[in-house]
Amino acid sequence: MFKSMLTRRNAMLGAAALVAAVTLAQPAAAITPDEIKARGKIIVGIQGDNPPWGFVTSGGKQDGLDADIATLFAKELGVSVEFVPLEVNNRIPALTAGRVDVLFATMAMLPDRAKAVQFSKPYVANAIVLIGPKSAEIKKNEDMAKFTVGVAKGAAQDTQVTKNAPPSTTIRRYDGDAASVQALVSGQVETLGGNIFYMDRVEKARPGEFENKLEFQKLYNGACTRLGEKEINAALNTFIDKIKANGELKAVYDKWMKVPVPEFPETLEGIPFAAN
Repeated sequence: MFKSMLTRRNAMLGAAALVAAVTLAQPAAAITPDEIKARGKIIVGIQGDNPPWGFVTSGGKQDGLDADIATLFAKELGVSVEFVPLEVNNRIPALTAGRVDVLFATMAMLPDRAKAVQFSKPYVANAIVLIGPKSAEIKKNEDMAKFTVGVAKGAAQDTQVTKNAPPSTTIRRYDGDAASVQALVSGQVETLGGNIFYMDRVEKARPGEFENKLEFQKLYNGACTRLGEKEINAALNTFIDKIKANGELKAVYDKWMKVPVPEFPETLEGIPFAAN
């Protein structure tokens, strides 16, 4: 009898564990603009350490280009905005698990990512580059083998440096943009895979010493929602079209990027802008 009770108990525990596993594996329920309006706020995943895109000020306020765009979107919906600062590696998991409603988080639009999240139309342009000492001879990808290269783990620059560097190159991966920039300015690495706006931070820390050496890839950033969320994706695309047309995107660009708003592509291969 005791053995029978143990068997039943183990079966019940196994069933409970299976239910828990299935529950954890399920994606977060879809959310609509109407549900966000009823709640009264939108929860936005954003980077917390990557100026000028997204960063937390000394006063504890989320700021940056993505914060301004997200605030405009919240205004469009008639709700307040709550920011959840995220590291590079946990942006998509935070979205798919339902911790946030949308990502305005320096999300480069890449085909592999488009299999996991739904991108909006692009609203900002970027490029992935290699930063190195002005005195260093780095004119082609093969030259990277002579230097240690720092990258933010899992970011687009990690992908591009890994793809383009010779196999013998020493690549050191750090948890986030701030840590990788600090690795360069503190001398832990000699060169750095980053985006075109890293140089402003590097220049402030080590003026006159570094420059962009190589360009690997031109990129566009989009807002991200969960796959299949047609209504909020459509709302984002309508909003992005609106701020491109009415000058609000230009105002944000003028404030943070100090460059003209680029022409954005109508399509990107392997990256649908509209949810199916």
